[in-house]
Amino acid sequence: MATRQTRTLARFMMAPSVLLLLVWMIVPLAMTLWFSFQNYNLLNPANVSWAGFFNYQYFYTDPAFFQAIWNTLLIVGGVLLITVVGGTFLALLLDQPMFGQGIVRILVISPFFVMPPVAALIWKNMIMHPGYGVFASITRFFGGTPIDWFAQYPLFSIILIVAWQWLPFATLIFLTSLQSLDGEQKEAAEMDGAGLVARFWYLTLPHMSRAITVVILIQTIFLLGVYAEILVTTNGGPGYASTNLPFLIYRTALLNYDVGGASAGGVIAIILANIVALFIMRAVGKNLDR
Repeated sequence: MATRQTRTLARFMMAPSVLLLLVWMIVPLAMTLWFSFQNYNLLNPANVSWAGFFNYQYFYTDPAFFQAIWNTLLIVGGVLLITVVGGTFLALLLDQPMFGQGIVRILVISPFFVMPPVAALIWKNMIMHPGYGVFASITRFFGGTPIDWFAQYPLFSIILIVAWQWLPFATLIFLTSLQSLDGEQKEAAEMDGAGLVARFWYLTLPHMSRAITVVILIQTIFLLGVYAEILVTTNGGPGYASTNLPFLIYRTALLNYDVGGASAGGVIAIILANIVALFIMRAVGKNLDR
């Protein structure tokens, strides 16, 4: 058992790393909060003045603000739906013995290692392009008219691209959970006459509940900051149809050169993200306590 002296020594040795981490996190946050109360435009950086809550009022009354929040929630909800349902199906499939199982698992997991801008470019120019994309060729093969996905269904296209990137992560977590399920429980349920659907609903799914909550928690944190896929494919359009909160902040800062307004948007985004994370953490905590 560690003595009082060893615990004190351990805290002392960890202190520099902890302090460095705190400075690395707190300084940018404090600067964002400070600039959110300033009139600071990149076109005139020498003229900085106190703005009070004007930047928050300006950002809140932006016509795209509520549309961006709604789009953010739709992206998070849509991607979670696709990845949780699709990841469960793929995990069940990969859990079965098959020829070349290792290669198949590597192929399924590989999209997770593709950088978001590269993935967005591949989907935009090789898969969803209305002229020479894969979807267009398949549509023409069956006698249909190709769809301009990013013009007609911009938000759905973003959800599809992001879900393709996060599906391997969910599959890997679910597959790990499935492999920890005791085989004797499966055999006992099968001997008791439980069918395939009953075994999945009453045995497999409850066993995977913790893995599902962990996937939802981790993905939600990252999905609230989706940005690169929107910039590369739709640039937030048409209009504000695919603009989410992070992209609206980018547009305010680097296209309108308004650092004060963008900082206020960043503070609002942090508050909203913490509210969402709080509800998710409570749901995860209740599930893990069962």
